Amino acid sequence: MNIMIINGSPRKRGRTGIAARFIARTYNADLIDLSDGSLPLYTGEQEQADLQSVKSLKQKVKNADAVILASPEYHSGMSGALKNALDFLSSEQFAHKPVALLACAGGGKGGINCLNNLRIVARGVYANVIPKQLVLDPHCFDYDNDGLLEEPAKLVDDMIQELKVYVKAAEIVQKDAPAK
Repeated sequence: MNIMIINGSPRKRGRTGIAARFIARTYNADLIDLSDGSLPLYTGEQEQADLQSVKSLKQKVKNADAVILASPEYHSGMSGALKNALDFLSSEQFAHKPVALLACAGGGKGGINCLNNLRIVARGVYANVIPKQLVLDPHCFDYDNDGLLEEPAKLVDDMIQELKVYVKAAEIVQKDAPAK
């Protein structure tokens, strides 16, 4: 099963990156790290489609069986870096693909608006966003080992297991769908 996680943080050493790397290592998931700055600002101009970074993003997401969108919450929404990346994508990459949502917040009641924002945009590209979603606060992280503490790691595992259920369901539906 090919799971792709997108680290939507523009920060090199942010908590979203820690969570994304932990998931990539733990679940053998492919990682797209937007903190590398390789994507230009989306303009909608046709010449951007020919850029290698854009082609690679589209191909990796299209080939994934499932995607995890991970973002810090910035001003009650997803990061601009993740929104920018999603603007390069469409239903061609996401239609009916199972997608899990993960927000990293500063604590308190943060994160839920980011998740709602992600859900709306994912719906716009026809992704199948799973019900289970997750917010990780600062106390969830094992900063010394670039990972998560035990309890938050279990919450991530629960989300991954649900994501896998949706991948298997999608495989069954696609197998039984009439040929085009």
